[in-house]
Amino acid sequence: MAAVLFLVGAIAFEVAGTLFLRASDGFSRLGPSLGTIAGYALAFVLLAQALKAIDVGVAYAVWAGLGTAAVTVVGILALGEPATALKLAGTALIVVGVVALNLGGAH
Repeated sequence: MAAVLFLVGAIAFEVAGTLFLRASDGFSRLGPSLGTIAGYALAFVLLAQALKAIDVGVAYAVWAGLGTAAVTVVGILALGEPATALKLAGTALIVVGVVALNLGGAH
């Protein structure tokens, strides 16, 4: 259970780091640039902890896939990015793929 919490935390910090990256304006703004570095550093630390108990293929797929889906949703809901049918379908496929990997790795 702790490994799952580490993975959820890793996803949250990866999403935060990505949002700070957007706000950093190409690393020209100090605060968001530092937020980017901190977000990704914490994401990797927590991912490394999760990997102690979760298979690397599953953990990485969940981390990358759900992080991508979360950033897409935040972009649509909070940043005014367009919610095209293709973007929503692609995001749904990512989530389905993550679920499939988890089901395939279940014991």
